Amino acid sequence: MNNRIVPEWEASHFPLYTADSIHSVYSTSSRPLHHIHEHLSVLIAIVSGKGSLKTSDQVYEVTEGSVILLPAYSEAELTASSAHPLHAYTLAIRAREGASSLNAGAMMQKSEAASNSVVYFLPNEPAIAAHVEELYVHRLPENEIRHVQNQIIFHQIILQLLQGQEAKYAGSEQPSMERSIACLENHFSEKITREQLAEIAGVSSSHYSILFKQMTGFSPSDYLSRLRVHRAKELLIGGSGTLREIALKVGYKDEFYLSRRFKQQTGASPSGYNRRKFERVAVLLSPYASHLLLLGLEPAIIISDSSEYVHTSDLQPPQSITFININSSIEQVKSLLLEADIELIIGAQEHLDLSGFHAEHLRAIAPVAEVSWMDMGWKEHLRIIAQIIQRQERAEQWLAEFELEEQAARSLVKQSKAVNETITIVVIKPEQLFIYGNRNFGYVIYQSLGLNPPAKVKQQMDKLGDRFHSIPVDLSELGEYAGDRMLVIIFPDIKGSIEHSETVFKSGHWEELPAVRQGNVHVLDLDEWIPYNPISIRLQLQRAVGLFTANQ
Repeated sequence: MNNRIVPEWEASHFPLYTADSIHSVYSTSSRPLHHIHEHLSVLIAIVSGKGSLKTSDQVYEVTEGSVILLPAYSEAELTASSAHPLHAYTLAIRAREGASSLNAGAMMQKSEAASNSVVYFLPNEPAIAAHVEELYVHRLPENEIRHVQNQIIFHQIILQLLQGQEAKYAGSEQPSMERSIACLENHFSEKITREQLAEIAGVSSSHYSILFKQMTGFSPSDYLSRLRVHRAKELLIGGSGTLREIALKVGYKDEFYLSRRFKQQTGASPSGYNRRKFERVAVLLSPYASHLLLLGLEPAIIISDSSEYVHTSDLQPPQSITFININSSIEQVKSLLLEADIELIIGAQEHLDLSGFHAEHLRAIAPVAEVSWMDMGWKEHLRIIAQIIQRQERAEQWLAEFELEEQAARSLVKQSKAVNETITIVVIKPEQLFIYGNRNFGYVIYQSLGLNPPAKVKQQMDKLGDRFHSIPVDLSELGEYAGDRMLVIIFPDIKGSIEHSETVFKSGHWEELPAVRQGNVHVLDLDEWIPYNPISIRLQLQRAVGLFTANQ
């Protein structure tokens, strides 16, 4: 009898991963296109810029932090946008499966990370992208320690991929069914059959249809049709391509088939869709609700953790907005959106990622119009949302009136001492100090009123424009941003305490600041000065005029 103890690593039937090759790809406007064709699975990590990745039947919009895992033998084209050079790394991954030389005859399980037959797209995984970049930088290790570090980093990448895939389906009473639905939502533009979905769910085809209808309220074919037609609506709203191009992007063979499906679902042809006015709109997070209210359209649903809209004489008080807590499950959110007969969902990709409510999850309910939060300022937010809901004239009229208010405010502030001062905006949060720039009430101070920022802030404003939010600083760095006048906002901690601000106010670094010594420090109310939407900006402009012209 053989009593030999088999080491755990030898008994494992899981695959062994190795990095086969890694390359740097840089695409510019002069050389925007890069072809990818590997016999192994390829991980593509975007470390800067913007562009798109086109496979045989899908196009993925990519930006810094995007990660895509292509199946073996895939062909793809990585293209930079005309305005943003694209820097990416491609990492070919080999997974040793089948009989192991360490344990002859043992059957290895299929690799979850490198044996998928579909594209795995992660729109925002900067940690994985950073790991891939580090692997490239140290691709030729100078010693064994660095070699081992590379192995650890490589397996951290594999671990993060596996955890990401597993997290999508964890915590569900019916994980296999949800996994199949997620597969359909992520790959609706590809050829996918009910039999394939049933196999993922581990049930028969006939039973799968019953379970699917119970979970979603739709048959698999109707659900697929909704995903495709709603994606077509998104592309029509954005003016993205011809009807034929849109049909191919969403998985239909031509524009005629798309039109037929479109009419079946909506009762109208797609040709006039992007000129329609919406009535039942949902927004993800409150700032965009304020934009809609300003444009005269009350959102039917706000998915948020707060109700940051403002009651003013400019607006009709909200009548029937439904709030959905952002911590609700995706199933709850989808059910409420469906029940409310939502026609359109407006949200920022950044907020979608943070909430876990990706466009792919919500698209079966209604088309999702993505309006970037950080890539533009509040005026552009307003213009884009107005264009989506066909209320451009109202937006431009409001903006023209606001610009007159800005001119009048500048004239008043020019008569104050503040016009010759440097103004510093300091935000004290429990974990960090920030110097604010062009967003939140920094817009009013530096843009509307044209007051002077610290030199380092101005450098970032000139470089990033409306995208410049803030600079994290240490206490010891405050002197580098010292102004003649300091505007201070304090964020409380999770328990509501602002005790952490005393660390700042009692420090020698703070007491040495010229504005502190001269008594030119204003501690402002968080709720009055931080919200970033047209209504709040207008109120902040009025408050700022009062702040700088008092006692003149």
